Amino acid sequence: MPDVDEVLAEFEKHLRFERDLSPHTVRAYLSDLAALMAHLGGELGGLDIAVLRGWLAEQHAAGLSRATLARRTACVRTFTAFAHRRSWLADDPGLLLGSAKAARALPAVLGQEQAQAVLDAPQGSEPKELRDQAIMELLYATGVRVGELCALDVDDVDRDRHVVRVLGKGRKERSVPFGLPALRAVDRWCVHGRPRWIREGSGPALFLGVRGGRIDAGTVRRIVHARLGQVDGAPDMGPHGLRHSAATHLLEGGADLRSVQEMLGHASLNTTQIYTHVSIERLRAAYRQAHPRA
Repeated sequence: MPDVDEVLAEFEKHLRFERDLSPHTVRAYLSDLAALMAHLGGELGGLDIAVLRGWLAEQHAAGLSRATLARRTACVRTFTAFAHRRSWLADDPGLLLGSAKAARALPAVLGQEQAQAVLDAPQGSEPKELRDQAIMELLYATGVRVGELCALDVDDVDRDRHVVRVLGKGRKERSVPFGLPALRAVDRWCVHGRPRWIREGSGPALFLGVRGGRIDAGTVRRIVHARLGQVDGAPDMGPHGLRHSAATHLLEGGADLRSVQEMLGHASLNTTQIYTHVSIERLRAAYRQAHPRA
């Protein structure tokens, strides 16, 4: 029977190279498995459905959120299937484990007027200002995830067709359209900003950090928070908030659900449907505020 370090190392390889999960998910799953192994005292031999249910019940009693419990359940099911294939477990107890469902809170979104105010706020002509404006325009125009934005190369932007090539979850490629404001902002960055930051090793990255390397997700999050903070009344949110806003505004403008699903790169239409609920809730709020007999 392998020791804890070997179990974690082999599971990490499985997640990275066989399942092709994102680095964030891999880190979360390894943390979850380490917690389970600690509960087991480092011994896999005693792992069965009763132990799994007891461990998850302890997590619930400790006050973990439904989202965390749902992730830990998914991790356990993935791990026990993997361990059974490796003959580390005689059977797969995860098959008997129900799928925990995380509560799906409606995401916060910008109003269309707020989005326009954020994107139209006066900006300067220094490389950082040009880059930040291009990032904000492209995030809102395409609804891409922050990791997808950071991974973009210069050649991924098709200026003639007004689409950007995105490598999404599971390395699935999709093409996402964008409009003229985003194109102009990206062009200004590429012509007047990016050349001043290019260094040896910059490679083809579309967006660079101040030292010339590919931009990272943390920097993008700080950019979004800072830009939203410049507009009175705009909610404080990160890049994913712009993704939510883009999807909601598309549906409010008449886009069909499947087109939005394809644009966002959702594997299931059920994931996209949350934005119909957002639109309905916004409509109800406006009705309650405006109708004399609401």
